[in-house]
Amino acid sequence: MLAQLLTSFVATGAFGILFNVPRNRLFLCGLTGMLGWLVYYILTQSGIDAVPATLAASFSITVLSQFFAKWFKTPIIVFSVSGIIPLVPGGMSYDAMRLFVGNDYGMALQLAAKAFLISGAIAVGLIFSEVANQIMRKPKRSGK
Repeated sequence: MLAQLLTSFVATGAFGILFNVPRNRLFLCGLTGMLGWLVYYILTQSGIDAVPATLAASFSITVLSQFFAKWFKTPIIVFSVSGIIPLVPGGMSYDAMRLFVGNDYGMALQLAAKAFLISGAIAVGLIFSEVANQIMRKPKRSGK
């Protein structure tokens, strides 16, 4: 588990460099990706399917990104884009394409569908967190 956390931290930080994240925010980006991966890893190890685990991890990444963005006065996208990187099903998409080329269409469709669902779970997690944030920040109006 420690190796996976370290790897997710380094991968997230490396993508932060590619996205031109300010140097003083790279550690926070790495921490965001590592904590998102921790949520995913714990949920999948406890028997939860990859899609809901990805949804929960994506949600937690965005909540942490919103916190860091407010605290350090940095755009949220700096933390959320690099934090999502460990969850992206790139290897699964590659395997699906490799199986399509190898004429194993049944298994290829299964992997492609799962990669599509995981990608959708990432997007839905990002949206749910942002909607929850907007609802909580909405000023209370006095009724007349």
